[in-house]
Amino acid sequence: MIIKGKSRAGPQQLATHLGNAEKNERVSVVETRGTLAQDLRGALVEMDAYAVGTKCELPLYHAAISPEPPHVLSPEQRTEAIDALEKKLGLDGHARVVVMHEKLGRQHIHVVWSRIDLTKMRSVSDSHNYRKHEEVARDLERRFGHDRVQGAHHERDGVDRPDRTPSRAELQQQERTGITGARVKEEVTAAFRASDGAEAFRAALQERGYTLARGDRRDYVILDEKGGIHSLARRIDSMKAAELREFMAAVNPESVPSIEQARDIIEERRERERTKSRDEARIEAGYSHGDGYVSQSRAALRDHGRRQRAAEEAAASGKVEMTDARRRRLDRLAAASEANDRVRDHTEDDPSRQNKAPGGGHTRSR
Repeated sequence: MIIKGKSRAGPQQLATHLGNAEKNERVSVVETRGTLAQDLRGALVEMDAYAVGTKCELPLYHAAISPEPPHVLSPEQRTEAIDALEKKLGLDGHARVVVMHEKLGRQHIHVVWSRIDLTKMRSVSDSHNYRKHEEVARDLERRFGHDRVQGAHHERDGVDRPDRTPSRAELQQQERTGITGARVKEEVTAAFRASDGAEAFRAALQERGYTLARGDRRDYVILDEKGGIHSLARRIDSMKAAELREFMAAVNPESVPSIEQARDIIEERRERERTKSRDEARIEAGYSHGDGYVSQSRAALRDHGRRQRAAEEAAASGKVEMTDARRRRLDRLAAASEANDRVRDHTEDDPSRQNKAPGGGHTRSR
């Protein structure tokens, strides 16, 4: 069994998420307790309003209880699990809303409590909540006879710390971009292990389509090609924040863009790629307009000259690196154009060769 949770605000946004029937096969409001409103949105807004007059900025506690498949909870077990977690968190008797999500044969029991103690008008502490989640989960597994899920904070018994599971925000980003955290971790770890220093690592990230940036709360983050944000330390296997900080000390922080600047860089890069694709499509269309091989060769020669000049000017100005692949491509275009010119010159100089008529036959002498 896996239990996750944290304090939060934003009752309207939370109600939209909990009531989303598009991403779940079944959504049902199981219980509302301690509120005048009996609908999901109204109950959450009411619970959020309890914090007026207090200093609490995160007046709601949202937890999700997920039995490990193939196990499911009966209604009685569900209530027992919710009450056990409520007591462990110190939220006994507080207003709460329970919403059941079912998707692909798996249960997700969402519970939202008010953190405000109305008798004292102050919030209940949410410290050490991860450990409390795991303590309740291990106890419920034993009660219900479920398979044990190894946690990171409780009953380790010498077992290595398990991989961190993605947060809800990370899962939403993954759905939005189509880029999984596992894929990013594999690529970034490979880049790190192949680099002998911080600058080499930064270059290796760029080669793989990632942009290094300064994080708002973390030392460094990376942005993928779709603009998704990833903690750099969490995307390197077995990396600790202090170790990464020491490794990256050689990088001048002023040379690293902020997240917003990195997004602008990515958008400019994508716009250049779109422009290049449009130009190549236009050139290909221009090739198809010629009546014969010679006319298409002339179009290719003009295009080659234009590309050659642009590439040489860019390389001279330092804006674009003249790679070996680019040089080889330009050399092949030049060779093909010279061969086409020789064929054309030979055809024009040979008086025994007749030009073809537009219909495909030869013109007759007069």
